[in-house]
Amino acid sequence: MSDHLAHECGIAFVRLFKGHRYYEEKYGTPLYGFNQLFLLMEKQHNRGQDGAGIGCVKLNMPHGQAFMFRDRDPSSQALTNIFTRQLEAYSQKVASDTIIPEFPQSIKAHFDFGGEVLLGHLRYGTSGNLDGAACHPFFRKSIWATRNLMVAGNFNITNSSSLNESLIQRGAHPIFSTDTQSVLEEIGFWLDEEHTKLYRELRDEQKLSGAEIPPVISQRLDVAKILRMASRNWDGGYVIIGLIGNGDAFIFRDPNGIRPCHYIFNDEVFAAASERAALMTIFNTTCEDIREIPPGYAMIIKSDGTHTLDEIIPSCAPRHCSFERIYFSRGNDPEIYAERKALGAALAGKVLESIERDFEHSVFSFIPNTAEIAFYGLIHEIYRHWREDTREAILAAAANGTLDRPLLDKLLFANWPRSEKVAHKDIKLRTFISAEKNRTKLASHVYDISYGTVSRGDNLVVVDDSIVRGTTLRQSIIRILSRPNPQRIIIASTAPQIRYPDCYGIDMSEMGQFLIFQSAVALCRETGKSDLLREVYEACCSQAGKPPAQMRNYVRRIYDEFTEEQLSKRAAELVRPSPSTWQGELKLVFQSINNLHKACPTSLGDWYFTGEYPTPGGYATLNRAYINFHDKRSGRGYEDMPTPFSPTMHHT
Repeated sequence: MSDHLAHECGIAFVRLFKGHRYYEEKYGTPLYGFNQLFLLMEKQHNRGQDGAGIGCVKLNMPHGQAFMFRDRDPSSQALTNIFTRQLEAYSQKVASDTIIPEFPQSIKAHFDFGGEVLLGHLRYGTSGNLDGAACHPFFRKSIWATRNLMVAGNFNITNSSSLNESLIQRGAHPIFSTDTQSVLEEIGFWLDEEHTKLYRELRDEQKLSGAEIPPVISQRLDVAKILRMASRNWDGGYVIIGLIGNGDAFIFRDPNGIRPCHYIFNDEVFAAASERAALMTIFNTTCEDIREIPPGYAMIIKSDGTHTLDEIIPSCAPRHCSFERIYFSRGNDPEIYAERKALGAALAGKVLESIERDFEHSVFSFIPNTAEIAFYGLIHEIYRHWREDTREAILAAAANGTLDRPLLDKLLFANWPRSEKVAHKDIKLRTFISAEKNRTKLASHVYDISYGTVSRGDNLVVVDDSIVRGTTLRQSIIRILSRPNPQRIIIASTAPQIRYPDCYGIDMSEMGQFLIFQSAVALCRETGKSDLLREVYEACCSQAGKPPAQMRNYVRRIYDEFTEEQLSKRAAELVRPSPSTWQGELKLVFQSINNLHKACPTSLGDWYFTGEYPTPGGYATLNRAYINFHDKRSGRGYEDMPTPFSPTMHHT
């Protein structure tokens, strides 16, 4: 993905089932859980660019001693900062004999993250402020162990304002900040309710003394019931990890399975992560040992180590985010690797048509590095087509008696498709530009070219993961690629045309920024259909007072006026350099929806391509995003959504 795009966060969870001495004897360190948490997070570092946080619960701590801890950092070096800080604190306590490694119990007593239940979060923020207070985990404190709650997750709730309003109607005074705060307070409300109910039953009906009550509450606390009550009105995509102060923990996945969550379980440890390959690497296991939490279910692990997989919300048709497969997840997962190759291979037909099957004068490459796997799939398929064409040419020459060594050499060697590393990114320059106000001129130098790889008159085919805003294509990539003066540049996107906003975790909700939407708007204005833009605006405004479940996708009317080829051609005109800079032909080639589903059969979430959202909040977001575009307002479409308690949303 050549455009910078914030995306899903990453989660990590470790629950130890043995004592610290067990891990010291088997793995050579009493910090086994802490180390595994760090490694799980490091292997998912691609999912955290602006902050991180960790949390811990220690089981069965004596009265008077703390039992819940967290550490957060709002920086691009957050993971390094947090673990360096904690290891330095550990080393200082070892040096002062406060901690004696030969006595693992001293680690639990004196090291904040020496507990049995640990969570980690890698943040790539898409809403709210991005300071330290907005880093996960969020914490709700109490002197009662079973009323303490810590949550972190990979999610976006589209109706957090509605959840806050619901709390207000119950008499609460929530602090409006992020959807994470909304989720924390909603779960916390029902946790308090369950705690109070149990406390009164045990005190008033069973006549237990005060000291006898907490362990019984801990045992009877019904986490699944709490989650069912809290999540009744949630709309969004989410995987949420929660730690309760008594040591209970849960990992809860949305009913459409939009956000991913994998786990491993054995007699030593339960561990979960956003990416399967991280678990495979850190715990030295195979993909067959890794499972997924089913959509709508929660894995609940009680403080005594017993665990259940409970249905919280009835699952819907799976709509796993296809961008996970196209771009976000690391490509070393075996299924993702195969799917990305398949995505690249599926582009071969359109690419060959674009170069008119001229293998001899075509160079194939990729940009950025995350498109490399798809490039392998494309080039392998190109080679297959080349072999078929060459075989037919040899057979034809043999049949008419013109086959000789010079012709055979030409067919076998001179016509071979070339693949090169044509462009590369200057990471240091990009880091500098991210803090620089005058970005446009500097951005044109983020990418550089490998000189000598492309000749004048060549076709240059470059694979990209996806084309979202087209900003980097316009400002940098096309200018760089045109320097050798190829006769034709083809940018081949492994993703289909991105037409609609996302509201489930990807920072992709301002419609006016989408290149294909810009193309559609330009075509409307150039073909005398500007009235359609106003009609769609009025249709979106007319839905403002309706519940999200009754909203429709009226924006589709704009796209229905044009073919995919028309939109691609106009988009190419929007990003190409001026003719005075380069006079060659630029083509944008996009994946088809059918080929996307064939390549990624288990991840059918395609709302950003098709406009078919898995939850009502998606259509509410789409309406708001289009209204914002038409009114020339910036801001994410899923912010400030109307709530069920507001009979109308006044539009100005």
